[in-house]
Amino acid sequence: VQLQASGGGLVQSGGSLRLSCAASGFSVDYYALGWFRQAPGKEREAVSCISSSGGATYYADSVKGRFTISRDNAKNTVYLQMNSLKPEDTAVYYCASGGPYISNYLPVVKKEFGYWGQGTQVTVSS
Repeated sequence: VQLQASGGGLVQSGGSLRLSCAASGFSVDYYALGWFRQAPGKEREAVSCISSSGGATYYADSVKGRFTISRDNAKNTVYLQMNSLKPEDTAVYYCASGGPYISNYLPVVKKEFGYWGQGTQVTVSS
């Protein structure tokens, strides 16, 4: 079982990035997927999560209206489109999967996610 995150990088304030996370070794069809981030000296926090059906989503208040989570079960992949990036979005971003859960159950806390990717660095310059 592996989650491989990619798409991070250095971007100027106001710019955009699209993170991808490809799962292998299992099918994500019945798994909720999420993106978390951890800045230096801070706790890892939930950024956005999506239920296995895609019918329910969660966004942290700090990213609402700027980030969009989506999933493509055929590609076993979850995405995070990040627009209007701010310096405070700088962090290592981790993807995670949790479950299996019923279709619209939406976990948003770390302990509900059993598999984690390795993280991808996002740096937003001012």
